[in-house]
Amino acid sequence: MTESLFSQAVYQPLAARMRPRSLDEFAGQLHLLAAGKPLRDAIEHGLLHSMIFWGPPGVGKTTLARLIASYSDAHIETLSAVLAGVKDIRSAVARAEEERDVRGRKTILFVDEVHRFNKAQQDAFLPYVEDGTLVLIGATTENPSFELNNALLSRCRVYVLRALDDEAILALVHRALEDKDRGYGGRLHLAPEALKQLVAAADGDARRALNLLEIAADLSVDGVISPAVIDEVLVTDSRRFDKGGEHFYDQISALHKAVRGTSPDAALYWLVRMLDGGCDPLYIARRVVRMASEDIGNADPRALQLALNAWDVQERLGSPEGQLTLAQAVIYMACAPKSNAVYRAYNQAMADVKKQPSYDVPLHLRNAPTRLMKDLDYGRTYRYAHDEPDAYAAGENYFPEAIRHSRYYQPVDRGLEKQIADKLARLRSRDEASNNQRYGEDH
Repeated sequence: MTESLFSQAVYQPLAARMRPRSLDEFAGQLHLLAAGKPLRDAIEHGLLHSMIFWGPPGVGKTTLARLIASYSDAHIETLSAVLAGVKDIRSAVARAEEERDVRGRKTILFVDEVHRFNKAQQDAFLPYVEDGTLVLIGATTENPSFELNNALLSRCRVYVLRALDDEAILALVHRALEDKDRGYGGRLHLAPEALKQLVAAADGDARRALNLLEIAADLSVDGVISPAVIDEVLVTDSRRFDKGGEHFYDQISALHKAVRGTSPDAALYWLVRMLDGGCDPLYIARRVVRMASEDIGNADPRALQLALNAWDVQERLGSPEGQLTLAQAVIYMACAPKSNAVYRAYNQAMADVKKQPSYDVPLHLRNAPTRLMKDLDYGRTYRYAHDEPDAYAAGENYFPEAIRHSRYYQPVDRGLEKQIADKLARLRSRDEASNNQRYGEDH
């Protein structure tokens, strides 16, 4: 490496120096940029249109926007939605109008983290996208259907960029090692195991891979990066995990679905992925309790107790000791018999309560602590279940009369709920016999 490359005046991080200069150098995204793909054809022919790049960090969203500007000979204005306001948008529009009127050039407005713009900020540049003053390219790690105004989203095409696979990361690292002008020009060597470690640690993020390589280069001995060097670089490193965004909810969803689908190995994998990425174990504990009620319920009530115990242990011991109990709970629940009968019954009852009148409590179910209440027949015909055969008052109604035949809880034919279903069936038969006796066969 020449001294001038690292001089304070011209130094750029390796990731910036290795930024692709053409589509052929662009790593990954072949589903969008392979020869003959519509987006590549549009870029190569300078056919600009507004678009949103949606994908995880480090997959080339900013780089691709710059390449599009270069291929189309367009002026580019760059804004960060974290820092910019309406005033900055108006300034960018003014420069775009000058480029159009004076130089005859189109302007690309690249907005990084576009999901951070509020409605007023999005509305501020919408008219200029509509009249062609600006071609918008937005970059986001969040699902644009949730974060962007429909009016803006309808004027943009969404392209999903994917995390880079190992092959793309390897190609990127090799290019940096071999490039004489921007990289290390063959003067740096990665031991095979060290290269494997670096690719795994990059976790599909090109910028991350190059940043790790640059740090490792500073720690190399005689131009060789050993596994020990990579270990040192990764001591305080954590994997990609978006604690509040799309990937976060994708992973907790995968964990929940693996438990529901009786896949203990996959459930454990997603649990460990989240813990490895820095997710708060107590958040996972809360979600595990939800799974116990939603997907297992009374088919195995022990699942709920085990989930609560795991939460309690995590609070008492903290990490990493408490995390093993989360794994125990997750594996148990994945293997347990499944029932969503409680979940369905709760939702149906809630829906009925919201849409029906507020029925009065039937007189026989009301307490009568005063003489007036007794005179009004509060509780007069109530049947005390413990005084009845088998402690069951056959034929008694506990609903408002208008909805006395409602049924919400339908146990499944699995686990403990099979026994519950059999018991309820026997009791309902007794109810029917009692009602027939009291009211006649036509009741």
